[in-house]
Amino acid sequence: MSTNTSLPSDKQPEFIRKQYEFAAHIRDPENAPRPDDVESRRMAIYSELFYNNVEGFISGGFPVIRSLYSDQDWHSLVRCFFSSHHCKTPLFLEIAQEFRHYLESERDNPQDPPFLKELAHYEWVETAISIAEEEIDDTNVNLTGNLLDGIPVLSPLAMPLQYQFDVQHIKSDYQPDNPPEQPTCIIVYRDRLDEIGFMEINTVTLRLVQLIAEHPGHTGRQHLQQIAKELNHPKLDVVINGGTETLETLRDKEIIQGSRK
Repeated sequence: MSTNTSLPSDKQPEFIRKQYEFAAHIRDPENAPRPDDVESRRMAIYSELFYNNVEGFISGGFPVIRSLYSDQDWHSLVRCFFSSHHCKTPLFLEIAQEFRHYLESERDNPQDPPFLKELAHYEWVETAISIAEEEIDDTNVNLTGNLLDGIPVLSPLAMPLQYQFDVQHIKSDYQPDNPPEQPTCIIVYRDRLDEIGFMEINTVTLRLVQLIAEHPGHTGRQHLQQIAKELNHPKLDVVINGGTETLETLRDKEIIQGSRK
């Protein structure tokens, strides 16, 4: 991707200038001239190899986005990323994150669909969760403990998300111009068998998960009382009963590990 140097080009050692020329042509062969001392055939092999590696990782990490573009438009998008974005990591597994950052912070193309940034984030999360180094540690957790009067323990491999667009439904024949009236709430998680799961939830469940994360010392009942207060709900018992069922569902999915011992 793009590179920076602190020295003007005419002050750089010759070998440094050659390296930058070589890298610049690999990133953008149509606009950056090929170094004079490198054979065109060999240079083309280098350029194709580097680009294909990066494009392959992006295609694999964002299959839905890839399906929305023609070959020409897709390669134009990836080439813009490849030629202009300054990556902050050399790791191939983190290229998806770099591509997401590029779409969110650098790209400004009015032809892009309005949901592109959210869809990119949604697709990136699956990769992020799958390679996360955190593990589910049940050392101080009662897996069958009381989630209402005990303290629920949230899995470190559960990520609650909220989007304007219903990103989980977007595909080649469904590309909305405007978001639906209600936001889309989803939990992406990895269970003890390292399987990735997606759970569609409502805003109340999202708030419950957020409260568990924000106040890890509170009981399930305290979280539900806070939700009833925020909703100004007239019947606390209705919120408690419904919330207890939700807590159990989250435990079944291993989004909640259990209660703290």
